Amino acid sequence: MQRAFSRALMLAAAVVVAGCDNDVEDRSPTTPPPTATETFEGSINTNGAMTHTFNVSVGGTLEARLISLTPDPGTAVGFALGTWNASSSLCQVTLTNDNAVQGAILTGTASRAGTLCTRIFDTGRLTGAVNYTISVTHP
Repeated sequence: MQRAFSRALMLAAAVVVAGCDNDVEDRSPTTPPPTATETFEGSINTNGAMTHTFNVSVGGTLEARLISLTPDPGTAVGFALGTWNASSSLCQVTLTNDNAVQGAILTGTASRAGTLCTRIFDTGRLTGAVNYTISVTHP
């Protein structure tokens, strides 16, 4: 019985030793990629729209902010983020707010490096020209 116990103990020790390795994993926190902020300004008229493109260097979180709308900051417009399709010169919208007013924010995630776009457009509420400023912060 003592011999069986010794064998079981040796077997357990062998399993424990076999499960260990001497590799050290680097578990230090990764440094997030640097971010850039781009500002776009312009105006849209009744039934109008403007698209601005920007490049992201790596995947990560991005934020588009409707900084200003003049003459009336409470004017509701369409505000969107998307991917830029260069072959058709089109912003393929993935996030949109059809009731955006000054201060509206869109937050998204780019899966990889590439060209993205932000778009501002009339949703049928404009009665005249609107000036805008948009900022986009991205990796």
